[in-house]
Amino acid sequence: MIALREICRRPPIPRCPCRMKTRIAVLLSGRGSNFAALADAVSSGRVPAEIALVLSNVEQASGLALGRRLGFETVALPHTAVPRREHEAAVLDALRRARVEWVCLAGYMRLLSADFVAAFPERILNVHPSLLPSFPGLHPQRQALAAGVKISGCTVHLVDSGLDSGPIVWQRAVAVLDSDDEESLAARILAEEHFAYPEALAALLSRRWRLDGRRVQFGEAFEGG
Repeated sequence: MIALREICRRPPIPRCPCRMKTRIAVLLSGRGSNFAALADAVSSGRVPAEIALVLSNVEQASGLALGRRLGFETVALPHTAVPRREHEAAVLDALRRARVEWVCLAGYMRLLSADFVAAFPERILNVHPSLLPSFPGLHPQRQALAAGVKISGCTVHLVDSGLDSGPIVWQRAVAVLDSDDEESLAARILAEEHFAYPEALAALLSRRWRLDGRRVQFGEAFEGG
């Protein structure tokens, strides 16, 4: 398991001058390294939020075990043999009981329905390992290598009912090396995800922003602290 402090070795994101902390939930399906990065940023005060719930559709997910060790409320809601509508209803019920305001997807391997997204309009965030709109969906690093691009990266975006199609909030670029294979490129992109995700969440929670069509436009920081 990746230690929280091992993830963030660059200069920290500036602290956020927000008026109050926002209750967020992290949804994950696997090891939870982006959850670890978010938890570190929250605990250090770089993101003005509190993690109210860690939820997984995989009962044995390493990220869920990490959430327990860190003392967060955790819930496992396996999706196997459960109709999608019923499973999503259970997830939404857990989010509402935890009084969640924002939902952060951190390797949550479930495509959310339009009804689920409508329950948290413009309040669901995801990170994807490509520079969207290029290479959405599965195996984006493989897609990037096959296309021969020289620059890839990661994108933090608001979630809509499409596949990796929501408005872009934040991006970080990664050079694609001639020596890269899918695994090496994925590892370097993942390292950037660990910075981009807290940066994007901090900006959304600490600054005024609006959607202009599909563009996320940021204004001034909120006053107070």
